[in-house]
Amino acid sequence: MVNSVGRGSTVDPALQDLQRTSQQINQTNERLGTKFKAKGLPEKETDFFNASGLSVQATKLAQVKDQVDQAISTIQAAATGLDFINQLSAQARAITKTAENNSDPVERAHLANQFNQVRSQIDNIASDASFSGTNLIGASPDSMEVGLSEDGSLLTIEGTDSSSAGLGITSRTFGNNTDIQSALADIESAQSQVRSSLVTLSSSASTLQNRIAFTDNLTSTLAQGVSNLTQTDLNEEAASLLSLQTRQALGSNALTIATANEQAVLGLFD
Repeated sequence: MVNSVGRGSTVDPALQDLQRTSQQINQTNERLGTKFKAKGLPEKETDFFNASGLSVQATKLAQVKDQVDQAISTIQAAATGLDFINQLSAQARAITKTAENNSDPVERAHLANQFNQVRSQIDNIASDASFSGTNLIGASPDSMEVGLSEDGSLLTIEGTDSSSAGLGITSRTFGNNTDIQSALADIESAQSQVRSSLVTLSSSASTLQNRIAFTDNLTSTLAQGVSNLTQTDLNEEAASLLSLQTRQALGSNALTIATANEQAVLGLFD
């Protein structure tokens, strides 16, 4: 009785091992080509899920940073306006002191006209010192609520009326010494208000700049975390590829030997 002999037990395992090795080589080449770890592997799913969460957080932080950048620009516009208003106030004070030392009514009237022109310039500066439609020092000043983090914490920045009326600088005639002394007192008070507003804005800007620095650092940390979770180690993958290619070559030899042995056994039944 002749037994039926099929593909031997040594051929099938060798062929299956060679197929697995080929599949692993393809996966390694994919990781080397994309520089990303293979998606879909059970042990990597948690990494990709965590990386997705970090990416979402980084996106929210980028939105926070954009809002903070806008707020800083608005503060800078207001601070620039206040600097010019402070200079104009000093100019108004110099005009008033000149009037104080001049008793000629005609000359005083001329100086009063100059004073009032400077007052109008203050109003123009206060009106124009806006950024993206927000004005912190106009006659009807805006306020801002700035988001500082993705959890919704806010910094409120209150505007201050830095127009001539808001600063208490009124129109003058310099018709007498009392009017002149009153103007000097108003200007001194106005300059004090401007300096106080600048300090407040500087403090808010410092807080926001610190937040920008923190956000940049945290975003970099998150980006590194995403990279660590999703990007492959090229050196490690290259070494793995070399090992798999060696294994593939040995597997091919093993399959050739197993096939030859099986053919030899089959030849015994011819």
